[in-house]
Amino acid sequence: MEKSEADGPGIRVASAAGRWVVLTTVLGSSMAMLDSTVINVALPRIGEDLGTDLAALQWTVNAYMLTLAGLILLGGSLGDRYGRRRVFVVGVVWFAAASLACGLAPNAAVLIAARALQGVGGALLTPGSLALIQASFHPDDRARAVGLWSGFGGVGAAVGPFVGGWLVDGPGWRWVFLLNLPLAAVCVPVALRHVPESRDPHAHGRFDVVGAVLGALALALVTYALIAAPGRGASPVVIGAALGGVALGVAFVQVERRRADPMLPPSVFASRQFTAVNVVTLCVYAALGGYFFLSAIQLQVVAGYSALGAGAALLPTTLLMLLFSAASGELGQRIGPRVPLTAGPLIAAGGMLLMLRVGPGSGSVTGYLTDVLPAVAVLGAGLVTVVAPLTASVLASVDTARAGLASGINNAAARAAGLIAVAALPLLAGMGPDAYRDAGEFAATFRRAMPMCAGLLVLGALIAWSTVRRPSEPGAEAARRPECAVHCGVTSPPLEPAPETVRPETTG
Repeated sequence: MEKSEADGPGIRVASAAGRWVVLTTVLGSSMAMLDSTVINVALPRIGEDLGTDLAALQWTVNAYMLTLAGLILLGGSLGDRYGRRRVFVVGVVWFAAASLACGLAPNAAVLIAARALQGVGGALLTPGSLALIQASFHPDDRARAVGLWSGFGGVGAAVGPFVGGWLVDGPGWRWVFLLNLPLAAVCVPVALRHVPESRDPHAHGRFDVVGAVLGALALALVTYALIAAPGRGASPVVIGAALGGVALGVAFVQVERRRADPMLPPSVFASRQFTAVNVVTLCVYAALGGYFFLSAIQLQVVAGYSALGAGAALLPTTLLMLLFSAASGELGQRIGPRVPLTAGPLIAAGGMLLMLRVGPGSGSVTGYLTDVLPAVAVLGAGLVTVVAPLTASVLASVDTARAGLASGINNAAARAAGLIAVAALPLLAGMGPDAYRDAGEFAATFRRAMPMCAGLLVLGALIAWSTVRRPSEPGAEAARRPECAVHCGVTSPPLEPAPETVRPETTG
């Protein structure tokens, strides 16, 4: 069963077919989201079991995000060309195989390499999951479908610390990775049976392998410099890696400008709305990346929680996203993205500042109720407010045929932001190689790191308020103008959207 973009997607969320599509995309994307958060609760036990320092733990997190961020644009393009369902299924199988390698890793080096392979699988399945929704559902139902995807996918990310804690305290941290195997065993047959195939009929030309390699190497060198700096200082190796990363980043931009079929077409940023929302994404996900990396360690090393206790302490965020994300997507559809993208980061910033109350006395029931619960509840309210409208705004700012590219760019921005945050925050906060083994040292650096994360969220809110608009507002969506439609690759550039595109009044 295959459907081209010209057929016009028409599946309704309330139909059986719609429920199968949502289930499949949520299962696949949850594997990637779950692994990006579940690992944080397991880090102290991994460090103890494998005898690693903080830098190795950072690489355990960042090896995954590095390949994911560096290749996710290529993954979106592969889906648009060869079929979004096909590439999605390949990504799920690849991710499951890499997860098995992580679970069997005998040392830190093998674990880090397997995590990098996981990121390759994530780069194939993550943009495909969102592109399948955009290409399959009726325009009037896309906002609700994205809200359901964001909500349940967000639950997969948020429930990760709880599930990870239960596994770490039970059968062991290796089962954090082996958990992906049964998820993949359900996801693949459901996708093949119930999800329609779709592709971009206008996709052509060679893949931008040079651009993908340059982008990944630039991120890798900058990440290495940031992680190695606390131990090596301003050594020639660290400085050389940093300068090399910057140089490769400049080369990446130049290559993308000159290629006929670039991985990151500069023309897509002719849409001011698309550009603005991606800048907000960088701020939000940099803050979240640093928060999730450090808070799980803070709860265990400083507050004295077990791995399961630390995961359970974060459950209010999960519950809030489960209950209210779909409604948040519908609210953003009605009132437009500006208010949610401004209020959400500000609320989440308040939650991160409340985490400063978490300390040695927060391990009791009273300490949880007064210190931890208010912080995670406020943070959850902020995520509920911002996540679904942020995702819907990205897709609403481009043509449906570029759904894979748009979701790939937005996911790349999110993962790259988290990657840099995990690498940079320990350096900026002054964490030493063994900080996670010393409660006093880690608590002091945690108190310096959380205001930095909150500041990023405030910056994102200010950018959203000053740049994001409803498509109907003056200067809001440049892509509605004929000249931008031509630049963005739309063959017919009417002022009103074509039937397969998301109508501005629907998405907000």
